[in-house]
Amino acid sequence: MSALWTPPVLAAFWLDEASTAARPTDAAAAGLVAVSVLLIAGLVIVNSYFIIRYRRGSPAPRPPLRIASWKIEALWITVTTLVFLGFFFWGTRLYLDIERPPAGAYQINVVARQWMWDIHQPNGRREFNELHVPTHTPIRLLLTSEDVIHSFFVPAFRLKQDVVPGKQVSLWFNASEEGTFALLCSEFCGTQHANMTGVVVAESPEKYAAWLGQGDSASDREARGGQLFVRYGCSGCHTQPSSVKAPSLEGLYGRQVPVTGGGFARVDDAYLRDCILLPGKVAPAGYALIMPSFQGVIPEGDLVELVNYVRNLGAADPGGAGPERAP
Repeated sequence: MSALWTPPVLAAFWLDEASTAARPTDAAAAGLVAVSVLLIAGLVIVNSYFIIRYRRGSPAPRPPLRIASWKIEALWITVTTLVFLGFFFWGTRLYLDIERPPAGAYQINVVARQWMWDIHQPNGRREFNELHVPTHTPIRLLLTSEDVIHSFFVPAFRLKQDVVPGKQVSLWFNASEEGTFALLCSEFCGTQHANMTGVVVAESPEKYAAWLGQGDSASDREARGGQLFVRYGCSGCHTQPSSVKAPSLEGLYGRQVPVTGGGFARVDDAYLRDCILLPGKVAPAGYALIMPSFQGVIPEGDLVELVNYVRNLGAADPGGAGPERAP
């Protein structure tokens, strides 16, 4: 990964580069600005020269052009097009790297609402306007909104993602240094938009694991998820034995299941959300489509906890205690 040198005079004004994506992003932006400045400076110099040398009344000779003007124009268009196409492909590669999380990335859920960030760690620990993450570990965030459009923005990570109601989006990052960094909402979301701020606390995997274990006990978190499972009527159909023919959810997470219409689907967080909110979209094969939609019924915070509870049904280590090590 190429580093971007920062002049000492500008160092005090330069944003922290606290993620693995920060320096490549800065390098692409600085390169584009540098080339643009050079092109503009060249045009200003050439135009100024001709304006002064060939001003009205100037004795400068004006012989016929020795080369057709269209050839000059074609050369200029070709060179500038190739240069900026290079930047286009450079930016595309960076974008795809940012949009494609590596396999096995550590997953954290974030729910945006007016006017706060509601964060659910993998083991069920909950925090508000403060996101703890381990350094040198790929982190995948699953983001949803309960009300209006928000935008998750961490300037030091060069990380920004709009969060739209009714849709789950994701982004990933790898914090490259320890520290506390600003978390902002960069999409106007109402009268208290300016107060929708928080921090990202990046710490070593050992410190993070110790912090993660200081929250509610695993049994308390499982009991809370179980209460939601009962409150929304899931236990009436999906707990065996049941008078309603519905699939058992124990140990289902991560498996491939047949769906109505043919084919298979992997049971992950997105699949479980669709089953709860849009049951007709990914109905399991062999079962009558009698499950109602809970869209607009279950708040996003409860939905996250409910999905986490189903994920851990039958798991050997519910929730987990954090990443084992930094890759």
